[in-house]
Amino acid sequence: MCSANASSPRRWDGTSARSAQRSRSLRVAPDSPTRLVRTAQSGRCPDCGNRVDWHPRTDADDRSVGLHPRELPAAAVPAVSRWHVSSGIAHPAHDGTPWCRIPHAALCPARSAPAALTPQLTALRRHLALHTRRLINNGTLTTRATPPAPEAAESCRPARPIAQLLSVRYIASHPIDAIQCVAQTRQRHRCTRPVLDDHTPPGTWTLLPTTPLSRRPPALPVDRMAVYDLTHLPCTEQLRWRHQHCPGHATSSAADLALTDWEPFDPRLHHQHIHPRLPGGTRTQHHRT
Repeated sequence: MCSANASSPRRWDGTSARSAQRSRSLRVAPDSPTRLVRTAQSGRCPDCGNRVDWHPRTDADDRSVGLHPRELPAAAVPAVSRWHVSSGIAHPAHDGTPWCRIPHAALCPARSAPAALTPQLTALRRHLALHTRRLINNGTLTTRATPPAPEAAESCRPARPIAQLLSVRYIASHPIDAIQCVAQTRQRHRCTRPVLDDHTPPGTWTLLPTTPLSRRPPALPVDRMAVYDLTHLPCTEQLRWRHQHCPGHATSSAADLALTDWEPFDPRLHHQHIHPRLPGGTRTQHHRT
Protein backbone atom coordinates (compact mmCIF):
# COMPACT_ATOMS: atom_id res chain seq x y z
CA MET A 1 0.00 0.00 0.00
CA CYS A 2 1.30 3.38 -0.92
CA SER A 3 1.65 5.89 1.85
CA ALA A 4 -0.22 9.16 1.86
CA ASN A 5 3.02 11.09 1.39
CA ALA A 6 3.99 9.18 -1.76
CA SER A 7 2.05 11.56 -4.01
CA SER A 8 3.64 14.68 -2.58
CA PRO A 9 6.50 16.01 -4.75
CA ARG A 10 9.97 15.45 -3.38
CA ARG A 11 13.45 16.69 -4.21
CA TRP A 12 16.38 14.34 -4.85
CA ASP A 13 17.34 14.47 -1.16
CA GLY A 14 13.84 13.54 0.02
CA THR A 15 12.79 17.01 1.20
CA SER A 16 9.44 18.40 0.20
CA ALA A 17 9.41 20.35 -3.05
CA ARG A 18 6.48 22.48 -1.95
CA SER A 19 7.37 26.13 -1.64
CA ALA A 20 7.80 27.28 1.93
CA GLN A 21 5.09 29.42 3.39
CA ARG A 22 5.85 33.07 2.77
CA SER A 23 6.90 34.85 5.93
CA ARG A 24 4.67 37.65 7.12
CA SER A 25 5.96 41.19 7.25
CA LEU A 26 6.13 43.08 10.51
CA ARG A 27 3.06 45.13 11.32
CA VAL A 28 2.48 47.75 13.97
CA ALA A 29 -0.61 47.46 16.18
CA PRO A 30 -3.14 50.29 15.68
CA ASP A 31 -2.96 51.18 19.38
CA SER A 32 0.84 51.32 19.44
CA PRO A 33 2.16 54.61 20.90
CA THR A 34 4.70 54.79 18.06
CA ARG A 35 4.59 53.60 14.48
CA LEU A 36 8.35 53.10 14.31
CA VAL A 37 9.64 49.58 14.94
CA ARG A 38 12.58 49.82 17.34
CA THR A 39 15.36 48.31 15.28
CA ALA A 40 18.38 49.54 13.38
CA GLN A 41 17.37 51.69 10.42
CA SER A 42 19.83 50.51 7.81
CA GLY A 43 21.00 52.98 5.21
CA ARG A 44 23.94 54.09 3.09
CA CYS A 45 26.36 56.89 3.82
CA PRO A 46 25.73 59.60 1.19
CA ASP A 47 29.45 60.40 1.09
CA CYS A 48 31.08 56.97 0.79
CA GLY A 49 28.18 54.63 -0.01
CA ASN A 50 28.95 52.13 2.77
CA ARG A 51 26.25 50.70 5.00
CA VAL A 52 25.29 52.54 8.19
CA ASP A 53 22.93 51.41 10.98
CA TRP A 54 20.99 54.30 12.52
CA HIS A 55 19.99 53.96 16.17
CA PRO A 56 18.22 56.32 18.56
CA ARG A 57 20.55 57.46 21.32
CA THR A 58 20.29 58.21 25.03
CA ASP A 59 22.64 61.15 25.44
CA ALA A 60 21.81 64.86 25.20
CA ASP A 61 21.70 64.80 21.38
CA ASP A 62 18.18 63.90 20.22
CA ARG A 63 19.35 62.86 16.76
CA SER A 64 20.05 59.24 15.88
CA VAL A 65 23.64 58.04 15.56
CA GLY A 66 25.05 56.15 12.59
CA LEU A 67 27.09 53.12 13.66
CA HIS A 68 29.23 50.70 11.71
CA PRO A 69 27.02 47.62 11.19
CA ARG A 70 29.44 45.12 12.76
CA GLU A 71 30.84 44.78 16.24
CA LEU A 72 34.57 45.28 16.73
CA PRO A 73 36.98 44.12 19.45
CA ALA A 74 36.82 46.73 22.19
CA ALA A 75 40.60 46.70 22.51
CA ALA A 76 40.90 47.98 18.91
CA VAL A 77 38.56 50.96 19.45
CA PRO A 78 39.53 54.10 21.43
CA ALA A 79 37.49 54.52 24.59
CA VAL A 80 35.86 57.76 23.35
CA SER A 81 34.53 55.97 20.25
CA ARG A 82 33.01 52.93 21.96
CA TRP A 83 29.24 52.47 21.79
CA HIS A 84 26.95 49.61 22.66
CA VAL A 85 23.38 48.87 21.62
CA SER A 86 20.75 47.60 24.02
CA SER A 87 17.13 46.98 22.97
CA GLY A 88 17.72 48.97 19.82
CA ILE A 89 19.02 52.04 21.71
CA ALA A 90 22.62 53.22 21.26
CA HIS A 91 24.57 54.15 24.39
CA PRO A 92 27.80 56.21 24.13
CA ALA A 93 29.79 54.00 26.49
CA HIS A 94 31.31 50.54 26.77
CA ASP A 95 29.20 47.83 28.41
CA GLY A 96 32.18 45.80 29.66
CA THR A 97 32.01 43.09 27.00
CA PRO A 98 34.96 42.29 24.69
CA TRP A 99 33.01 43.82 21.79
CA CYS A 100 31.67 47.27 20.98
CA ARG A 101 30.30 49.40 18.15
CA ILE A 102 31.95 52.41 16.55
CA PRO A 103 30.41 55.44 14.77
CA HIS A 104 30.64 55.31 11.01
CA ALA A 105 32.04 58.85 11.00
CA ALA A 106 35.26 57.52 12.55
CA LEU A 107 35.71 55.10 9.63
CA CYS A 108 34.16 56.99 6.71
CA PRO A 109 36.78 57.16 3.93
CA ALA A 110 35.21 60.36 2.60
CA ARG A 111 36.20 62.20 5.79
CA SER A 112 39.54 63.07 7.27
CA ALA A 113 40.97 60.22 9.31
CA PRO A 114 41.01 60.73 13.09
CA ALA A 115 44.39 61.44 14.63
CA ALA A 116 44.59 58.15 16.55
CA LEU A 117 43.59 55.04 14.60
CA THR A 118 44.61 51.56 15.68
CA PRO A 119 45.99 49.19 13.00
CA GLN A 120 42.71 47.26 12.98
CA LEU A 121 40.68 50.43 12.34
CA THR A 122 43.13 51.57 9.69
CA ALA A 123 42.69 48.28 7.84
CA LEU A 124 38.89 48.51 8.14
CA ARG A 125 38.92 52.08 6.87
CA ARG A 126 41.03 50.96 3.88
CA HIS A 127 38.52 48.18 3.16
CA LEU A 128 35.65 50.69 3.17
CA ALA A 129 37.62 52.98 0.86
CA LEU A 130 38.05 50.15 -1.65
CA HIS A 131 34.30 49.50 -1.58
CA THR A 132 33.67 53.21 -2.17
CA ARG A 133 36.01 53.15 -5.16
CA ARG A 134 34.12 50.17 -6.63
CA LEU A 135 30.81 52.01 -6.25
CA ILE A 136 32.24 55.08 -8.00
CA ASN A 137 33.70 52.99 -10.84
CA ASN A 138 30.38 51.18 -11.32
CA GLY A 139 28.46 54.45 -11.40
CA THR A 140 26.47 53.51 -8.29
CA LEU A 141 27.91 56.35 -6.21
CA THR A 142 28.32 59.87 -7.51
CA THR A 143 30.86 62.03 -5.74
CA ARG A 144 29.60 65.36 -4.57
CA ALA A 145 30.76 68.52 -6.26
CA THR A 146 32.95 70.95 -4.38
CA PRO A 147 30.61 72.92 -2.07
CA PRO A 148 30.48 76.69 -2.35
CA ALA A 149 31.90 78.99 0.26
CA PRO A 150 30.19 78.47 3.66
CA GLU A 151 29.05 82.07 3.88
CA ALA A 152 27.33 81.96 0.48
CA ALA A 153 25.74 78.55 1.06
CA GLU A 154 24.38 79.36 4.51
CA SER A 155 23.00 82.76 3.48
CA CYS A 156 20.96 81.23 0.61
CA ARG A 157 20.08 77.79 1.99
CA PRO A 158 20.54 77.10 5.69
CA ALA A 159 22.00 73.63 6.19
CA ARG A 160 20.06 73.21 9.45
CA PRO A 161 17.03 75.50 9.23
CA ILE A 162 14.87 76.49 12.18
CA ALA A 163 11.14 75.91 11.75
CA GLN A 164 8.14 76.87 13.85
CA LEU A 165 5.09 74.61 13.87
CA LEU A 166 2.46 73.72 16.43
CA SER A 167 3.73 76.66 18.54
CA VAL A 168 7.13 74.95 18.97
CA ARG A 169 10.44 75.73 17.35
CA TYR A 170 12.51 72.89 15.90
CA ILE A 171 15.83 72.64 14.11
CA ALA A 172 16.09 70.27 11.16
CA SER A 173 19.04 68.15 10.07
CA HIS A 174 18.63 69.01 6.39
CA PRO A 175 17.57 72.04 4.32
CA ILE A 176 13.82 72.58 4.07
CA ASP A 177 13.56 71.27 0.51
CA ALA A 178 15.69 68.20 1.37
CA ILE A 179 13.65 66.92 4.34
CA GLN A 180 12.65 63.40 3.28
CA CYS A 181 9.50 61.48 4.13
CA VAL A 182 10.09 58.74 6.74
CA ALA A 183 7.15 56.50 5.79
CA GLN A 184 7.43 53.01 4.33
CA THR A 185 6.43 52.34 0.72
CA ARG A 186 4.69 49.24 -0.60
CA GLN A 187 8.09 47.91 -1.65
CA ARG A 188 9.15 48.19 2.03
CA HIS A 189 11.62 50.94 1.32
CA ARG A 190 11.74 54.45 2.72
CA CYS A 191 9.72 56.95 0.73
CA THR A 192 11.98 59.17 -1.37
CA ARG A 193 9.55 62.08 -1.70
CA PRO A 194 10.25 65.33 0.16
CA VAL A 195 7.92 66.78 2.77
CA LEU A 196 7.83 70.10 0.90
CA ASP A 197 5.43 69.72 -2.03
CA ASP A 198 4.44 72.10 -4.82
CA HIS A 199 0.77 71.11 -4.45
CA THR A 200 0.52 72.04 -0.77
CA PRO A 201 0.84 75.49 0.82
CA PRO A 202 4.44 76.22 1.88
CA GLY A 203 5.72 77.94 4.97
CA THR A 204 7.15 81.45 4.97
CA TRP A 205 10.61 82.62 5.92
CA THR A 206 10.18 85.17 8.68
CA LEU A 207 12.42 87.17 10.98
CA LEU A 208 11.35 86.38 14.53
CA PRO A 209 12.83 87.21 17.95
CA THR A 210 15.52 84.75 18.94
CA THR A 211 14.08 84.20 22.43
CA PRO A 212 10.40 85.21 22.32
CA LEU A 213 9.31 83.65 25.61
CA SER A 214 12.50 83.49 27.64
CA ARG A 215 12.58 85.48 30.88
CA ARG A 216 16.38 85.44 30.90
CA PRO A 217 17.46 85.59 27.28
CA PRO A 218 20.98 84.27 26.73
CA ALA A 219 23.72 86.55 25.50
CA LEU A 220 23.45 86.09 21.74
CA PRO A 221 24.98 88.22 18.99
CA VAL A 222 21.59 88.73 17.27
CA ASP A 223 18.08 89.30 18.63
CA ARG A 224 16.20 88.22 15.47
CA MET A 225 16.66 85.15 13.31
CA ALA A 226 15.27 83.58 10.16
CA VAL A 227 12.55 81.01 10.91
CA TYR A 228 10.55 78.86 8.47
CA ASP A 229 7.12 79.62 9.87
CA LEU A 230 4.37 77.02 9.38
CA THR A 231 1.94 78.26 12.03
CA HIS A 232 -0.36 79.86 9.46
CA LEU A 233 -1.06 76.46 7.89
CA PRO A 234 -3.97 74.21 8.99
CA CYS A 235 -3.29 71.96 11.94
CA THR A 236 -3.36 68.87 9.69
CA GLU A 237 -0.55 70.34 7.57
CA GLN A 238 1.52 71.20 10.62
CA LEU A 239 1.07 67.66 11.91
CA ARG A 240 2.18 66.31 8.53
CA TRP A 241 5.39 68.34 8.80
CA ARG A 242 5.90 67.28 12.42
CA HIS A 243 5.48 63.60 11.50
CA GLN A 244 7.73 64.21 8.45
CA HIS A 245 5.40 62.73 5.88
CA CYS A 246 4.91 63.60 2.23
CA PRO A 247 1.32 64.43 1.13
CA GLY A 248 0.87 60.87 -0.12
CA HIS A 249 1.59 59.45 3.34
CA ALA A 250 -0.16 62.18 5.34
CA THR A 251 -3.14 59.93 6.12
CA SER A 252 -1.51 56.58 5.39
CA SER A 253 -1.28 53.77 7.93
CA ALA A 254 2.17 52.76 6.71
CA ALA A 255 4.82 52.37 9.40
CA ASP A 256 7.76 54.75 9.62
CA LEU A 257 11.16 53.44 8.55
CA ALA A 258 13.27 56.22 10.05
CA LEU A 259 13.26 58.69 12.89
CA THR A 260 12.17 62.24 12.21
CA ASP A 261 14.93 64.80 11.83
CA TRP A 262 13.33 67.40 14.11
CA GLU A 263 15.19 68.44 17.24
CA PRO A 264 13.83 70.96 19.79
CA PHE A 265 15.55 74.26 19.15
CA ASP A 266 17.65 75.74 21.92
CA PRO A 267 19.27 79.13 21.11
CA ARG A 268 22.19 78.38 23.44
CA LEU A 269 22.94 74.95 21.99
CA HIS A 270 22.25 75.81 18.35
CA HIS A 271 23.52 79.39 18.25
CA GLN A 272 25.83 78.57 15.31
CA HIS A 273 22.76 77.84 13.16
CA ILE A 274 21.05 81.17 13.84
CA HIS A 275 20.84 83.34 10.70
CA PRO A 276 19.99 87.05 11.08
CA ARG A 277 19.00 87.37 7.40
CA LEU A 278 16.27 85.77 5.34
CA PRO A 279 17.45 83.13 2.86
CA GLY A 280 17.59 84.21 -0.75
CA GLY A 281 15.27 82.85 -3.44
CA THR A 282 12.30 82.18 -1.16
CA ARG A 283 8.78 82.64 -2.42
CA THR A 284 7.51 84.62 0.58
CA GLN A 285 9.51 86.67 3.01
CA HIS A 286 8.32 89.07 5.66
CA HIS A 287 9.14 90.46 9.09
CA ARG A 288 7.06 89.84 12.16
CA THR A 289 7.34 90.87 15.75
